[in-house]
Amino acid sequence: MEEKNNILNYETAELLDDQNAIRIIDQTLLPGEIRLILLTTAKEIWDAIYLLQVRGAPAIGVTAGFGIYLLTKAVRIVDDTPENHDRNFAILEAEFERQKAYLNSSRPTAVNLSWALNRMEQVFLSMKEDRTLTMAEVKERLHRECVAIRDEDVEVSRRIGEYGLTLVKPGDGLLTHCNAGQLATIKYGTATAPMYLGQERGYGFHIFCDETRPLLQGARLTAFELASAGMDVTLECDNMSASLMKSGRVQAVFVGCDRVAANGDAANKIGTSLLALAAQRYHVPFYVCAPTSTIDMSLATGEEIPIEQRKPEEVTDMWYEKRMAPENIKVYNPAFDVTDNDLIAGIVTEYGIARAPYTESLRKIFEEKQKHPIQNSPQNV
Repeated sequence: MEEKNNILNYETAELLDDQNAIRIIDQTLLPGEIRLILLTTAKEIWDAIYLLQVRGAPAIGVTAGFGIYLLTKAVRIVDDTPENHDRNFAILEAEFERQKAYLNSSRPTAVNLSWALNRMEQVFLSMKEDRTLTMAEVKERLHRECVAIRDEDVEVSRRIGEYGLTLVKPGDGLLTHCNAGQLATIKYGTATAPMYLGQERGYGFHIFCDETRPLLQGARLTAFELASAGMDVTLECDNMSASLMKSGRVQAVFVGCDRVAANGDAANKIGTSLLALAAQRYHVPFYVCAPTSTIDMSLATGEEIPIEQRKPEEVTDMWYEKRMAPENIKVYNPAFDVTDNDLIAGIVTEYGIARAPYTESLRKIFEEKQKHPIQNSPQNV
C-alpha cells in the first residue's frame, strides 16, 4: 500500500512490471487521501470492482483483463512441454473459466467487464488446438492481450475527445455527471476527454460537475481530477443542474455510460436521465460518450439492461456522522438509470458521432470499426 500526492501521475489501473500484481488508485478514499493498493488474489480484484475502489466501465474492463491474466498466470503447470499441451491446457482452462465467472459477477451493468473477459477468453481458446504451444507461451499471449486492452483504452479516449471537441467552441460551459473522467479510464476519460484535450489546447472551458448522489463521484472524483489538471471547475448539487442550464451558462452536457443498447438507450449513473430531461427542456445538447466496447448491439432497447441495486446505507448513512433517515425506512437505490435515446443529441464514439436513428447509425459505427480497427491488439496485427 502506497500513499502519493499527485493523482494525475498514476494510472487508474496498472499491471506491475513483475506481472504479479495490479496497482490501482483506491477511489473510495478520494479526495481526502490518495492511496495506491495492490491486488493479487481473485477476491481482492472482485472486491475492488464491487466496492468501487476501481470504477468506470473502461477502467473496470482494463482491470478485468489484467485480473484474468494474473489469475491464469498463477496456475502452476508441471512438465510444461508441447507434448503435454492437451492435459495442461485443460488444467488452465478449468481455472480460467472459474475465475472468469467469478470476476464477471462483480458488476452486472458495466458491459466492459464481460467484454474484456470475453475478449481474453476468445484469445485463450484460440490456442487450445495449437499443440506447438507450452502453457508459458499461452500465458504470455494472454499478457500481450491484456496490455493491448489497456493501450487501446488510451487511444479510444483520445479519439472520443477529438470528436467531442468538434461539438463545442472555446469558452463554452460544459456540464458533466458522475465520473467518466481519467479515473474511469486509463487516460483522458470519456465524457471528460474533450475537456482534457481542450485544456491542452487553451480552449478555456468552464466545467460544471454534478455532485452525483448518493456516492458523490462528481464531487469526490470529477471535480478533484479536473481541478488537479488546472481546469476552471464549479461543483453543484444534482438538483441545481436545471437552474444552471436555464441560466444559459451551459452550452453542452457530456456524460459517460456503462452500457448502450442498439437503439441508443444509454445506462449511466443514477440521475443521468433526469439531467437529460432538463437539458432537452432548456435546449442544451446532451451527448453520451461511449467507447464501442460499451455498446451492446445484442440488446434491442434499454429495458433489457440489468440495473444494479445497491445497499440502502449508501443513502441513509454514508457521509453522515449520524444516520439521516428514519430507522427501517425503505430505500430505493439503483446504481444506474437508462436515458431514452430521444433525449440524446449524439453518441460520441472513437469512430465518430452517432445520431438518431441510432439503430442505423450505431450499425454504421461498427462497420467502420471492422474496416479500421485500432491497431494495438495482437489480434489485429
